[in-house]
Amino acid sequence: MKTGTTNFSAFLLFHQFLRQYSSIHTISPSQTLQESIKAAVESKLYKKLPDLFPSLRDACQNPSPFSFLSTLPVNFTTQVVDEILQSLIPLRPRSRPQLVYASLLFYTLQSPSPLPLSLSVLQRILHSGCVPAPQTHLLLSSAWLKQRGQSKSVANILLDMRSIGYEPDSSICNYLISSLCAIDELAEASQVLKAMGGAGCIPDLESYGTLIGASTAVRRTREAVELLKEMVVKVKLTPRQGTIINVVAALRANREIRRAVEIIELLEKESHNVGFESYELLVEGCLDCREYILAGKVVMGMTKRGFIPYIRVRQKVVEGLADVGEVELASAVRRRFAELRS
Repeated sequence: MKTGTTNFSAFLLFHQFLRQYSSIHTISPSQTLQESIKAAVESKLYKKLPDLFPSLRDACQNPSPFSFLSTLPVNFTTQVVDEILQSLIPLRPRSRPQLVYASLLFYTLQSPSPLPLSLSVLQRILHSGCVPAPQTHLLLSSAWLKQRGQSKSVANILLDMRSIGYEPDSSICNYLISSLCAIDELAEASQVLKAMGGAGCIPDLESYGTLIGASTAVRRTREAVELLKEMVVKVKLTPRQGTIINVVAALRANREIRRAVEIIELLEKESHNVGFESYELLVEGCLDCREYILAGKVVMGMTKRGFIPYIRVRQKVVEGLADVGEVELASAVRRRFAELRS
């Protein structure tokens, strides 16, 4: 019995040794991926890189498959990343290098000096029509705020892209604005918008629309109204209907209905079309605040543009005007509805 027990114990110890040895010397899939990528990069076989990534999860793992680049001097790392980006441009479909881009962006954003190199990688992603990984917003915002904490101006950070052969553009600025808005850094996002001209970028509908949307979402109506006025009067852009709706809805929620009326009047003065939904929100806001005379005037302007309020709203406007003694205006509104066969 003792001999059998001894042999069995020895058997267990031997197999335990094999498991430990195997765990020590087995190469993990992530190590295999990194070695494959390193070999391709060292051989400058950059066009083979898209075939090496099994999934987005593998591309954005920590540590990054491109972490071996950290052993190189910064200027060499920049050169290698640039060579990779340029070599992948001719590939079709354009989305084919998406996982390579994602991995490079994940690596550069978490490197000790993320900017401006990560902006160049992000620009290539956006130009290829690909969508950056979800965590990009947070990583980019963190890197940006860290750089800004070193007292660097927005324009200078963006223009640093030129030092590595890239030009800042609206796509980069707009993504940066949306990233900062995603973490409620609206003041910093506003600074990016203001600096776009100085960095050679032209603010567009997305630039303003993103920041206005983020401002109205938290009812920062003063900032939203100023931005809308700037884009309409100064920059001469035609706001999207969704942007107008956001502003009017936020003003209504804050019970700043007279301000909302002023905004609609400004848009009309500048010959911009205002959709039915914005007018309807405006009238309902007037009713919420018991501004029946103002509601009547808005309705009259609304009907001139061929818009007819919902029947419930029409009834409330007429009844409200009658209640405050504005019989003549109530009659005029009722006649107008009749003329439109409503």
